Amino acid sequence: MKTYEEFVQNKNKRLEKFGFTPTEELNQNLFDWQKMLVRAALEAGRYALFEDCGLGKTAQQIEWSNHVEHKTGLPVLIMAPLSVISQTIEEAEKFGMPKITHAFSGDEIGKRGIYITNYERLAKFDSVILGGVVLDESSILKSFSGKTRIALTERFRHVPYRLCCTATPSPNDFTELGQHADFLGICSPAQMLATYFVNDTADTGEWRIKKHAVLDFWRWVSSWASCITKPSDLGFSDEGFELPPLNIHSVWVDVEESGEVGGEDLFRVADQSALTINREMRLTIDARVDKVHEITLGEDQWAVWCNLNDEQDAIESKFGAEIVSVRGSDSDENKIDRERAWRRGEVRNMVSKGSIFGYGMNWQHCHKVVYFPTYSYEDWYQAIRRFYRFGQKNPVDCYVVAPKTANNVLKILKEKAERHTQMKELMQFTRENIIKGAVQNHITMKTDIETVSSKVSDKWTVHNGDCVRVLREKVESESVGFSVFSPPFADLFTYSNDSQDMGNCAGLSDFMEQFGFLIDELHRVMMPGREVAVHCCDLLATKWKDGDIEYKDFSGAISSAFRSRGFLFHSRIAIWKDPVVEMQRTKAHGLLYKTLRGDSSKSRVGSADYLLVFRKRGENPVPITHTPESLPLPLWQELASPVWMTVDQGKVLNGECARDQHDERHICPLQLDVIDRALTLWSAPDDLVLSPFMGIGSEGYCALKMGRRFVGAELKPSYFQQSIANLKTAEEESRTLFSL
Repeated sequence: MKTYEEFVQNKNKRLEKFGFTPTEELNQNLFDWQKMLVRAALEAGRYALFEDCGLGKTAQQIEWSNHVEHKTGLPVLIMAPLSVISQTIEEAEKFGMPKITHAFSGDEIGKRGIYITNYERLAKFDSVILGGVVLDESSILKSFSGKTRIALTERFRHVPYRLCCTATPSPNDFTELGQHADFLGICSPAQMLATYFVNDTADTGEWRIKKHAVLDFWRWVSSWASCITKPSDLGFSDEGFELPPLNIHSVWVDVEESGEVGGEDLFRVADQSALTINREMRLTIDARVDKVHEITLGEDQWAVWCNLNDEQDAIESKFGAEIVSVRGSDSDENKIDRERAWRRGEVRNMVSKGSIFGYGMNWQHCHKVVYFPTYSYEDWYQAIRRFYRFGQKNPVDCYVVAPKTANNVLKILKEKAERHTQMKELMQFTRENIIKGAVQNHITMKTDIETVSSKVSDKWTVHNGDCVRVLREKVESESVGFSVFSPPFADLFTYSNDSQDMGNCAGLSDFMEQFGFLIDELHRVMMPGREVAVHCCDLLATKWKDGDIEYKDFSGAISSAFRSRGFLFHSRIAIWKDPVVEMQRTKAHGLLYKTLRGDSSKSRVGSADYLLVFRKRGENPVPITHTPESLPLPLWQELASPVWMTVDQGKVLNGECARDQHDERHICPLQLDVIDRALTLWSAPDDLVLSPFMGIGSEGYCALKMGRRFVGAELKPSYFQQSIANLKTAEEESRTLFSL
């Protein structure tokens, strides 16, 4: 059976360095700066190429695949959007590279060679043993459903060499960087978040990079990824890679702006939701299509990007034989044939959607484009970059056609573009890391599992160290009268980059395994017949990480874990929370009123907190007695309720001064009302009260003021120091109280 020390050490296994130095010359058709990137990717073994369109990612990934195939003696598979497969095969022929074979299933994969297939066929390649894998247009890790992203990551987890290629991750979309790191085997998203981010529950629960960690974060990203906008980013000449002008023409279509009869608004305005922008686009299709037809008159070749089937229907009807239309429902062969006919000039115009041709295509032959906008910056960026890319000889004219009622769309896209530029500037360490070979595709976590420091007073003892080892080494068997605490909520919050931190786990199952070691120690130190009270809530799974939006039964997992280790399930108390406050804080779609109005099947109720109480078997040696004066009947009736309706959510110890520059998140201490009630019911005067997750000392503060003793454990030094100050305050106040 695995020991606790083995479990903790296993959480911090450093990745093997899978990379190698190529023994053969790189393809002479590559530019020197492209060779530098390919060499860096080979030496890393697991790498990401974030390069602007037209910089030759296709040639680089083919060359990388060639050397990996030679190194491993095994086939290499390139996963790509269907639309770019033929183009990739042609690119290999153009540069005199090894043949790339289009495979439709794993049965077509030989013992050696380079193969390419589309993402939709992933399940058909389950049993193939590969030496390497490439994700072309790897931003699909974000845009695909969570289930498919997880399937990609799991399917290729044991492939030693992995390469991701995309023009750019979305601006400020740190989750996408975490998904790339996870796919490459660099670290889990939880490890990345624990080291560099804070879960800002005051701002809709978004992950926010810590101010002091900005440069460190981008330096780390640049150790396993390159972010290149032009050759000079690597110290080379930009000759041949100067882009012509890009002219963005905003075309505002006059439409009826009055609100619908009986509606709530006097004027129609599309806010920042996909729902309202799609509604507005549907209402204005005819006017916008008429404007597009007017713009595209003449001899130039045009591409038209639309988003809705109704838009495509209207464009086909208006243009007739002047345009070729490519739809998602078309067969793969028809999609390829129609695109090729347009690219060869056999038909002047083409209309399609970004989901079909918006990624990876090289369309420098065309420099006139119409775009129906949405709020997706990535869709906008990729759609324009099919034309505005290195190798384009003409100024590119892009006509953004939108109704006046959606005039904030371009403003939002512009703001996102500025953030994207800032992100690329922050990845300034690419050249430095490549030149120095500073590839560190791991996050080093703190693993000091030996040190426990203590502070002792007459009525309390606190320990700065891992709670499992503190209980094992510092707390006597059957000495604790009551334990109350709020554990880390699995992987919802990350408090530190310490491998001992239970909040620093890859998921719920890992958390429960580590938590089980603590429950065993709790069972040993608790007096017979006494209780442990655990404050928790159920966790909402996210689509990007878990594949579906649903509740994880965290409270149920805790109950099962305690019962499996000898405790009796004594009580479950729901603590009421205002769903309006939760909605305002999290902006959860299931709590929004507009969700209820649109489709209430997607609505859900608010999330309560729970106090789960577990009793150790045996006879209580010190009965906990009460009198009508110490616990009046009305108060007992309130405490006996399965739902505590009157807990003051804002009544907590102030943890502001406990934050240090390395804190990962805001302190969120347990409400004092909950602690006081639990102590009243399940502890006696002079009992020893235990909190294994002491934080800033809330449980000890309440225990001392109620005439109990306290022992606590806390991993973070800054919280530990603040808890001492709070316990001293409580000790002084309790002396004053009991002396009266």
